[in-house]
Amino acid sequence: MAVQFGRRLRRGATTTAVAAAAVAALSASQGPGSPLVASEDDQPAAGATPSDDSAASGNSPYFTDLPPLNTPDKPGTSVDLPVTGSAESGIPASILAAYKKTQQTVAATDAACRLPWQLLAAIGKVESGQARGGRVDAQGTTLSPILGPALNGQGFALIKDTDNGAYDGDSTHDRAVGPMQFIPSTWETWGQDGNGDGRKDPNNIYDAALAAGRYLCAGSRDLSLATNLDQAVLSYNHSDEYLRTVRSWFEYYKRGTHEVPDGSGVLPSGLGSGTDRNPSSGYPGATTSPTPSPSPSPHGSATPKPPSKPSPSPSDPGGPTGEPSSPPPTPDPTPSQTLAGVKNAGTGPLTAMAGDAFTERIKVRALNGSGGPLAKVSVTFAVTGDTDAAFTGGKRTVILTTGADGTVTAPVLKAGGKTGDFAVRATATGTSLPAVSYTAKVTARQADTIARTGTEKLTVEAGGTFDDIAFKAMYKKAAAHGVAVTATMITDDKKPVENDKGPYFEEKDGKQVRTLTDLTTDADGNLVLSKIHAGDTAGTYKLRLTTEGGATVDIELTVEAATDGGTGTGAETGTGTGSECGTGAGTETGTGTEAGA
Repeated sequence: MAVQFGRRLRRGATTTAVAAAAVAALSASQGPGSPLVASEDDQPAAGATPSDDSAASGNSPYFTDLPPLNTPDKPGTSVDLPVTGSAESGIPASILAAYKKTQQTVAATDAACRLPWQLLAAIGKVESGQARGGRVDAQGTTLSPILGPALNGQGFALIKDTDNGAYDGDSTHDRAVGPMQFIPSTWETWGQDGNGDGRKDPNNIYDAALAAGRYLCAGSRDLSLATNLDQAVLSYNHSDEYLRTVRSWFEYYKRGTHEVPDGSGVLPSGLGSGTDRNPSSGYPGATTSPTPSPSPSPHGSATPKPPSKPSPSPSDPGGPTGEPSSPPPTPDPTPSQTLAGVKNAGTGPLTAMAGDAFTERIKVRALNGSGGPLAKVSVTFAVTGDTDAAFTGGKRTVILTTGADGTVTAPVLKAGGKTGDFAVRATATGTSLPAVSYTAKVTARQADTIARTGTEKLTVEAGGTFDDIAFKAMYKKAAAHGVAVTATMITDDKKPVENDKGPYFEEKDGKQVRTLTDLTTDADGNLVLSKIHAGDTAGTYKLRLTTEGGATVDIELTVEAATDGGTGTGAETGTGTGSECGTGAGTETGTGTEAGA
């Protein structure tokens, strides 16, 4: 069996010497070049969140079994795998497929993150024992729910219900849900449809694995960097012990794994088969008291040992019998260390034209229990609503950490092509604290001037067509691209209306119209009107162009009487010898009264 030590009941408990020794031995067995696992005295990675409930899993309990000290070799390096290693390195088929599919999906949209599927496998092992050894159906959904304990503040973080029991069946407190153990409020933001069935189900390994992958890649993390990977794992569950345990399985799986049938995976010690996790392992079941034992057995026995009294003087950390000594009590956080909420830190109106970046940046401040600023708080910014707006890099959700002054500023927000209102929500990651909501508005692209680019007079005979007429739209002295323009033939009235005479446009079906509304300037702000028919009535007419934003320009269109077919100076004028009048000038010379206009 794998090396084991006690199951954590609440964040902040000191790791035992037995656990430290086991981790050290494991690290030594992995040979040179392996990333170091942080020591008990090491500080959390930069950007990690200190509060109990600001994590994907709400910092709920997890399995602390370690992988075998003799890790499997990579394929081809050895054929002499130990039996325990072979069993422990087996991952149920559906679970393994979900992890690998997530790696491919994330690589296609966020290649810079470099998410390894072995990291998902390590977290899945620690959080749920690979979905209880792969007890899932053909679609990857667990055969029964996997629920963590009620996060009621009794030994765990206090997270009051955020989903009315929709995900976890608990309408009083939240519980971590599914094979990757998301708390409902985090799932609401990060939930994914990994198997393409149109649902986002935390109990489905494909959905949950993809959500975990997106969460680990939040912001600009590059998981090929040890510090970024540590930060990502700590954001999932803020515990140095958790980081060491996940790191151990990550290195173990990197050295080799193999597929086993669903339902046949090796289970963590003490894992029950019911809906909830085994209460003896620190995972209270529905029929047991949610209050955990303050001192779990290092071997997961059903009867926890009472805590030992603290020694008045330093002693052997392992005790004379090798049993771990009781950790010192964790002091309650002071008001200055307690997250009370987040608020707007002076963000102004959020308005941008379609396709432009918002000039205003969203800024929030985290507050402690005394009303002062709180640093190192993880804040999730999420774009919501029917919009194609997104943060820099095309991301709709980003996670950042507050600085020393308690503030954090979201990346630049860019409007898409869709106009209208949407919202951006800023929340303390993984908590049920009220969110700060910002209304953003995307307006249609505008122009403040529009002018004709040519100067020649626009004249054509009746029945003809005008040459193409070009215009240029500008906004704040720059080319206004993508601006909607309306062209209308107008009357000369004091309040012009659409003219029902003179030049006209022709639609595809041949219908004559005198207003066009589906016109848009190109990338350089240019617009060309082609195929304007003169009509049959001579005269001077006006064409008005109006842009989104109110810029207008009027131009004149002149239609002259035709010179061919009777509209000229006379079709029968004679200057010859005259067939009927001798050598005179001709008796039918005139101005074309027989065929003229």
